[in-house]
Amino acid sequence: SSLPEKKMLFKGRVANKEDVNKLILTPLIRYPLLGGSALITFEKAEVAQRIIEMKEHTVELSCGDELEESDRHRIRVQAAPMEIPLPSALEITLTQSSRDILLSDLPSQGTSKEVLLDKMEIFFSKTKNGGNEVDSVKFLGDSGQVVLTFVRDGVAEPLIERGHAEVPIGKRKHRVKISPHMNGDISNLQLQPSRCPRTVMLSGIPDVLDEESMRDTLEIHFQRSSLGGGEVEALDYVPAKTRVAVFVEDMG
Repeated sequence: SSLPEKKMLFKGRVANKEDVNKLILTPLIRYPLLGGSALITFEKAEVAQRIIEMKEHTVELSCGDELEESDRHRIRVQAAPMEIPLPSALEITLTQSSRDILLSDLPSQGTSKEVLLDKMEIFFSKTKNGGNEVDSVKFLGDSGQVVLTFVRDGVAEPLIERGHAEVPIGKRKHRVKISPHMNGDISNLQLQPSRCPRTVMLSGIPDVLDEESMRDTLEIHFQRSSLGGGEVEALDYVPAKTRVAVFVEDMG
């Protein structure tokens, strides 16, 4: 298993000095779901555990006219715990790019992103401004910052030492901050399985109803306390093709 590439961005939050060696990660796991399965999240963990312990569930169908006579009344589905891999140890190696500079303090109003990128490329491609031929220029996500890459080595470092540049934008010059651009590579990653306490994986669901009808049927069944269920917080059903489920931190 592997984690997707992550883009990290500092947005001004600082911590106490004793917390400087801590890295807080918010998990966002994308997990493939096979056809004929469903994920159901209950409001209470004890309900999910009870459903898992029962293992097999017989679900009455409300749309029997769409089925063969022998199978028209009920289906059997299997319940199992949902386990996903989460990082238990992580090491990141940071390196400074030799050809990149990070541009910030850019005007946020009155100028389109396309115009800003053009202005940055024109200004920093000129040797009289300390620049040289530009390979690429792009915004860094939604941070409002720009990463500019030169074709040659040795151009970025003097600009970074200077720290800023007066760039003509519109009818006046704008003071743009120049910083090093750091690249982070995961050098060591250890994963361990983690069980979702309120989520259950249902499998073996035959493709006998349309997607919405099957989802409603499953939710009605598993909300019944007489059948071991309870209040359902979320449910998604995958009828045929593989899809991707997105898991975030459980704050409940």
